[in-house]
Amino acid sequence: MLTGRVAVVGGSIAGCAAALAVARAGAGEVVVFERAAGGLAERGVGLAVHDRRYAELEAAGHLDPGIPWVRLTSRPWIVREDGSRAGRRVGALPFGFRSYNWGSLWSALRARIPASVAYERGTAVERVLPGPGGAVLRLAGGREERFDLVVGADGYRSVVRAATRDATVPGYAGYLAWRGALPEEDLPGPAGAWAREEAANVAFPGGHMIVYRIPGPGGTGTSANWVFYTAPADPAHALSVDDAAGLPPGRVPEALTAHHRAVVDAHFPPYWQEVVRRTPKDATYVQPVHDLCVPRYGEGRLVLLGDAAAVARPHSGSGAVKALQDATVLERCLASAGSWAEAVATYDAARTPAGRAVVEMGRRLGRAQVQAAPDWAAMDQAALEAWWQRAAEGEGNFGGQALEGPREP
Repeated sequence: MLTGRVAVVGGSIAGCAAALAVARAGAGEVVVFERAAGGLAERGVGLAVHDRRYAELEAAGHLDPGIPWVRLTSRPWIVREDGSRAGRRVGALPFGFRSYNWGSLWSALRARIPASVAYERGTAVERVLPGPGGAVLRLAGGREERFDLVVGADGYRSVVRAATRDATVPGYAGYLAWRGALPEEDLPGPAGAWAREEAANVAFPGGHMIVYRIPGPGGTGTSANWVFYTAPADPAHALSVDDAAGLPPGRVPEALTAHHRAVVDAHFPPYWQEVVRRTPKDATYVQPVHDLCVPRYGEGRLVLLGDAAAVARPHSGSGAVKALQDATVLERCLASAGSWAEAVATYDAARTPAGRAVVEMGRRLGRAQVQAAPDWAAMDQAALEAWWQRAAEGEGNFGGQALEGPREP
């Protein structure tokens, strides 16, 4: 058991899971540095966890049935058809997932962190200075602190990743994800147009929108969470990696907003047009789709976790799962290792291939569903199933790889 001092940079879902893992592994002192000064529980976007991955993560102590969730079972694909308010269903695929509200999941993970862990809000880490026996964090305002191990759980623009030899940055995939959440009571009629357990996919030339129900803010009520993927009409309107966390409506260029409206008007069935139009402006934002996989998850006294290590396109259905799995494996490695070097090497060997596989799955699905989308309207159930088998390569990694124990380096 390694009992030194450990820093976790980032206090969102990945950071909370990492802090819990490190504390349970026996670290003598754990400090979490979260840049945001305000609460994170208000973030209302949705995420989904595959049933098989949920069972593993419940056993690992990260998830439990008490966290508000919604059961999803089916994924119909829908195209516009004259005379049909809700559109024509070309087919449906199984979709065994649980959906969550990001803020509720974060709150549950935050509550699991022991009181012995220091969680510092509003504390930005400006630079990480690795050394042979640890690393120094330089914080905003000039304060410096030394740690035996630093866990980078600080997402797209990770300062911990920037301190490694291969300081890679996410690459733009060429298209955008529009996101929104509409309270269920504001959904258009008729009530039977969209069943509760469905993750509906509204398909159009060059993209699609997936929409599924999630628990409402604070776990109260239910909201329709939608994600709309399409390339900007003009590549010059692409957003930068600095905008990877998303832009609220007031900061989105008018050219992008106009293109989004035009696609909805031209290709969505009337019911789904209303879902998008009724979504409050303050509950929508646009996010450029990026991806990244680092060549190594661990180096010296630095380890990377969640999006700091591997940014997978959302199509893979494994963003939160990936972070929670990383934390689970990190806990095992720290608890069983005889030295920091052994722990880092074992974690790196276990998670680098897993991260690479999830990122590649996201790229395949991005090509199949957006960049080289089929003629959706020409499909039927058999064609949809055949297309999906090709796109997902048998579905083995959809929703995240199976969680395995750490492998020897």
